[in-house]
Amino acid sequence: MQADAVLEENGLTAPTVIDIEASGFGRGSYPIEVGFVLADGESWCSLVRPEPDWLHWDISAAAVHRIPRDSLLRHGRSCTDVAQLLNQRLRGQTVYTDCWAHDYAWIARLYDAAERSPSFRLANLQGLLNDTQLARWDQTRAEVAARLRLHRHRASADARVLQQTLVTLRHASAAGGIAPASEPGPG
Repeated sequence: MQADAVLEENGLTAPTVIDIEASGFGRGSYPIEVGFVLADGESWCSLVRPEPDWLHWDISAAAVHRIPRDSLLRHGRSCTDVAQLLNQRLRGQTVYTDCWAHDYAWIARLYDAAERSPSFRLANLQGLLNDTQLARWDQTRAEVAARLRLHRHRASADARVLQQTLVTLRHASAAGGIAPASEPGPG
């Protein structure tokens, strides 16, 4: 594993994980909430105030995240503020996500609006898992979510579930229940 800011716990590492809630999928969608959990378990989350030309709003996505658009307008931080904070807190790290293709596009949209570049690298969480762990991902994730009792579908809560699912699978691997994942290559 890279020398990112990671917590060594019983010889196992917990990477920084980010999650993004969005206005929908596909063309025109944009980030509405960004949350992360650091290796030490500290978390952060913020609503993102839409830019004036960010108009796409998918009702089916809203039914999942349950964040009203008017809440973003009233309580969201500007793209510049969110990008600046992410850069300060995540600088130099590889930050993992379970939906790399979507999250990469939403991070790009956020940073384009802020006229900045990310100071961190976004990577696919699946690159940390072997085939056996991938096969157990959905079941383990459901078990972790139930154990943590995080009922809101929000960015920082989702990031914590993702991080703890990975830790749970790694603990099982270390205990002999699952073969360990090979380390990710560059990319």
